Amino acid sequence: MSEVHDRFRSASAGAEWIFHRPPSTPAAMLRDLADFAEAHDIGWDRYGERGAVAELEARVAGLLGKPAAVMFPSGVMAQQATLRAWCDRAGSRRVALPDLSHLVRHEQDGPRRVLGLELEWLTTGPRTATDEDLAAVGGRLGAALVELPLRDAGCLLPPWDELVALSAAARERRVRLHADGARIWESVSYWGRDLAEVAELFDSVYVSLYKGLGGSSGALVACPEDLAGELRSWRQRMGGTLYSMTTAALGGLKGLDEHLSDFAEHRAWAVALAVALRERGFRTVPDEPHIATFLAYAPGTAEEVNERVIAFVEERGLVPCGLWSGADVPGWVQTELTCYESASRRDPAEVADTMAAAVGLGAAHP
Repeated sequence: MSEVHDRFRSASAGAEWIFHRPPSTPAAMLRDLADFAEAHDIGWDRYGERGAVAELEARVAGLLGKPAAVMFPSGVMAQQATLRAWCDRAGSRRVALPDLSHLVRHEQDGPRRVLGLELEWLTTGPRTATDEDLAAVGGRLGAALVELPLRDAGCLLPPWDELVALSAAARERRVRLHADGARIWESVSYWGRDLAEVAELFDSVYVSLYKGLGGSSGALVACPEDLAGELRSWRQRMGGTLYSMTTAALGGLKGLDEHLSDFAEHRAWAVALAVALRERGFRTVPDEPHIATFLAYAPGTAEEVNERVIAFVEERGLVPCGLWSGADVPGWVQTELTCYESASRRDPAEVADTMAAAVGLGAAHP
C-alpha cells in the first residue's frame, strides 16, 4: 500500500479536504500559540512544573472533577504509567482490557515488554464491556481499562446504565477502573452527561490534547492526589519529564477554549451524514454514530476503490475521504470518517453524494 499512499498524498497535497481541519504550517501554529500565551499571560513550565503545564493540569482536573491531573508528552506513556502504578498498589500485574484496545493494537507490546503488565481480555471483538465481562475475568486484578469510545470498533460507547454497573462492580471487587478517554471530550454528549459525571465512575482518566482538541501533542491523567505523585515519578523514570512542555500545554489550553463546546454539534452532523450515506448504498458502524467519528463501508476491493478515490482527487481537487482498507466482510472496504468543522459546515447530503461519486456508487450533484 505504500505506493498507493504516496500517490494519495501527492494528489491531495494542494487539494481541499472535506474531513480534515484546515492545515496549518508550523509557523502559523506557533504564531497562534504565541498570541494565545500573550493574551492570557501564560508563562513557561520547567520540567513539568509551573506555567502553562500547571494551568492546564488544574483546568483538566477541574473539568473532570478530580483532585489532580498530570501531563505527559504522550498518551502511550500516560496510560502505561497509570496502569503500572495501580498494579503496584494492588500487588498484581494483571490488567483486564478489550482486545481492541489501543494498548494492545498500537503500542508495539509496550505494556508487557516495557512495564511487565499481564494482559487479560475484558472483551473480544467490537463490543463494549459490561459488569458481567469483568466478573468473567477471575483472579486478582491490578486494574481494568475501558476505552471510551472503542475506536477500532467504530468509536462505540456503552449505554450509560451499563457503564454505571461496570463501575459499581469494579468498586465492589476493589479493582481500580481506568478510562482511556482520548476522545472523552467528544463522548459526553452521547450520554447527555458532563465530564465530571463520567469521570466520577473511574479511578483515573486519560485524556488527549490533540484528538479532538487540535493540539500538537500531549496527554494528561486525571486522578487522586496521591496517585499523581506516583505518576510524576513514573514520568521521570520513563524519560517524559521534559525540560519544557509549554508548547503542547498551550495547544491544550487553546483547544479547550476553542473546541470543547463544538462536539455535540459535530456528532449531530455525523448522524445526519450516516443516514445520507446509507441511503446511497454505504453501510456505517455504528448505524447512528456515538461521536463525530465512525466507520463507513462500501462494496469493492481496496485496490479498485482507492484507484477511484485518487482519480477523483486528481480531477476535482477535492479529497472526499481517506484511503480505504479491506473489511471483515468479503467484497467490502472500510474507512474512518471524522466530522469536525471542516466537514460540518457542508450539507451532509452533498458530502454523501460526493463520496458516492468518488467510490463509484453514484454521481455527485454539480
